[in-house]
Amino acid sequence: MSTQSTGRTGSAFSRLSNHLEKNSEGFGPIRGTLGAGRMGMIWLAANLVVTTLLTGTLFVPGVSWPLAVGLIILGTAIGGAVLVLVGNMGTRTGLPTMSLTKGSFGLRGSFLPVAANVIILMGWSWVQAMLAGVTVNFLVEQATGFSNPILFSVLCQLLVVCLAIFGHAGIARVEPWLALVILAFMAYIFVTAFTTFAPSEFIDLPADPELGWSGVVVLDVVIATAISWTVLSAEFNRLAKSQAAGMIGSGIGYLLSTVLAMVLGATTVAYLVLDGGEAVAFDPTAIVAAFGTPLAVVIFLSVMATNTMVVYGMVSSVVNMVPSSKVKFLPTALVLGAISIVGSTWLALLDQFTSFLVLIGSLFIPVFAVMLVDYYIVHKRHYNKDILRGTGGDYWYFKGVNIAAVAVWIIGATASLILTYSLPSPIGATIPTFILSAGLYLGWAIAAKRIVSGTPQHSHLSDSESPANADSGRRAAR
Repeated sequence: MSTQSTGRTGSAFSRLSNHLEKNSEGFGPIRGTLGAGRMGMIWLAANLVVTTLLTGTLFVPGVSWPLAVGLIILGTAIGGAVLVLVGNMGTRTGLPTMSLTKGSFGLRGSFLPVAANVIILMGWSWVQAMLAGVTVNFLVEQATGFSNPILFSVLCQLLVVCLAIFGHAGIARVEPWLALVILAFMAYIFVTAFTTFAPSEFIDLPADPELGWSGVVVLDVVIATAISWTVLSAEFNRLAKSQAAGMIGSGIGYLLSTVLAMVLGATTVAYLVLDGGEAVAFDPTAIVAAFGTPLAVVIFLSVMATNTMVVYGMVSSVVNMVPSSKVKFLPTALVLGAISIVGSTWLALLDQFTSFLVLIGSLFIPVFAVMLVDYYIVHKRHYNKDILRGTGGDYWYFKGVNIAAVAVWIIGATASLILTYSLPSPIGATIPTFILSAGLYLGWAIAAKRIVSGTPQHSHLSDSESPANADSGRRAAR
């Protein structure tokens, strides 16, 4: 009986694993079909989340409200330019962001940014689970007196993992509609804030320098937020049917959603201060207490929807690292899901959110600087089908690793941390780090004579048969 039961269980697990494998994103390029409007909605939905809103609560009253608004717009435009350019690489090739790192870092060297990406996405999943858990805990405590934020964070993340495994496609379809609900509630909060207090009162609210914020630090955090979304930009933009659709949709969608969400965060904190309350940064309960239970529901739903796609993206990054990988979707999802559930108990991470954003910027600003220089300048906006290989070809470099790209990454990340914590720059850390990393990589490419001559003819990689698939087809024919 035990053997038969085990056989049935194993068979059920195998059937489920095979089903999920067929419905997960496979290796290789895809050709997009979406127009600018649909792409704009995707980006609008993706970034209208409580984490972006709460990031805005960090700035006021550390800096004045009008300065915070201006820096949010400026930083979003600067970071958004990187996001759009990396996303356009996805539209032109059909590949997701981490697969594109193979062109600059090498077929095996790309494992390093992929590993960093998984770590960062894991951190995001923890933060969002905690925010959902804290919000649910607030509602339950108000109704019953029972309080256990760790328990509710774990339950929220458990639901997220189940949705990531079984319901990610449904979440992707409903998320744009959820964005419209969030926009409506954001409009309600703006109207409430500016009808309760005059705009001049927000403008005249004094800054408190003792909180440790400055214009430069705010700018760095806003740009780092854009960088944190850039790790998924090619995933989204490879769905666009044209470069114009992808760039216009992502540019407008990201700029609009980020500015609205962050300015709303800064406005809600200013509202609380003007109303005689305390400026509590990065705490959803403070906003819920001021604006009511419906906001808590919106926060919970937005976090759950976005976090589901974060966990799914994390699993896909691991599964799709190499074309010949035998890593399966379901076991990977279960392992990473278990880690994400355990990590959601680390509520102290919420107090270190700014440091988390700094880490994201330090790790990925050099990566994207290298990627952009390599694709747009060194390879003249063209990667050939060798990027789909597991070994050999044009992107093999030295045993699969582009040592120069890895070295620039290390130097850039180190410089970013030094400029943040030891030798503050008058223009922040992110912009100098990007310029340094891009300059070093371009200098190496020129010295090593790596820049492609002429203008390669562009072709979408979905028009080329994968070398790995071709090899397997020939073996099967024999």
